Amino acid sequence: MAAGGDGDSYTGQPPYGPMTAPLQGKDLPSLRYALGAAPNIPRDGGWSKEATVRNFPVSEKLAGVLMQLDPGALRELHWHANAAEWAYVIKGRCRVTTIDPQGCCEIADFGEGDVWYFPRGHGHSIQGIGTEPCEFILIFDNGYFSEFGTFSITDWIGHVPPDVLAKNFAVPASTFADFPKQEVYLVKGPVPPPLPDNPTPGSLNPGALTHRFRLLAQKPQEFPGGTMRIVSQKEFPISATMTGALLRIKPGGLRELHWHPNADEWQYYIKGKARMTVFGSGGRARTEEYGPGDVGYAPQGFGHYIENIGDDELELVLAFNDGEYQSISATAWFAANPAELLATNFGVPTEAFANFPKDETPMPE
Repeated sequence: MAAGGDGDSYTGQPPYGPMTAPLQGKDLPSLRYALGAAPNIPRDGGWSKEATVRNFPVSEKLAGVLMQLDPGALRELHWHANAAEWAYVIKGRCRVTTIDPQGCCEIADFGEGDVWYFPRGHGHSIQGIGTEPCEFILIFDNGYFSEFGTFSITDWIGHVPPDVLAKNFAVPASTFADFPKQEVYLVKGPVPPPLPDNPTPGSLNPGALTHRFRLLAQKPQEFPGGTMRIVSQKEFPISATMTGALLRIKPGGLRELHWHPNADEWQYYIKGKARMTVFGSGGRARTEEYGPGDVGYAPQGFGHYIENIGDDELELVLAFNDGEYQSISATAWFAANPAELLATNFGVPTEAFANFPKDETPMPE
């Protein structure tokens, strides 16, 4: 087995339509986007910046937003009509609220290494808690994710006549006189009190599936060259459309040559220095180097590897647009075939394969 925004306004329509042409040409396009180096979009109580097909055209199936919230800052109640949301908390703490179509609600606190997943259309909010800013990477299963597919509660309420709101909520129309008339997006507020250890009986209405998974707390798969933690629908049942992973590679280590038959791979580099080559068939290949804040991309079925070329441990978050994790490695493929067949395939003596691994080694030393 191998290792496997909320941004500016964008319609997700042509001229930013399907970007298949770059992958079909003579050369592969860039598979790196320097998200960390992009300017922050300042917000009231934090900032955000995004990588979608608008600025990273090859990333058709997945998009990402890097966001930071100050303590008490609230990413207001909203939902996404065109994408599910998978997130990894890089540092700090935040509180998330959710509601699903059955009216089930969940309120949970998240810390470093925690993951959340919101199915498409589920209402949610995110608020910074604690004493330090909270930073997280949001990844969406649609490269055309945009603000035109994100619906905010203040924007909606601000465009409903007060008399209709009065009927809907059974309160006087004057109640809404000072409500915002447009989207607030992100707003400062007090840090909320701790959640009760023992909620009042009858006060909760949780769904059958939780939106939280403690990825960093998961026992990792350990290899000579590093570790990997995978969270697919198998481990996190609500995450039906996406799989995530935390990959750490030792200096000089290699995430071996492999491909994913069922999904594109979207990468966010947290620390370290890496080199990745992506093979796109027909003699096409592209090698690029990555550092903290960079985004990498490997389209579905494209062969690739990740090598730690720095002096420190390499750490990155991986996301795939399928709830099932699938990976096929060159090591396992070679091991599954007779040496005589490989010799014929490569036109070399059979002895050339005598010392090849007899099974898969995802991250050899």
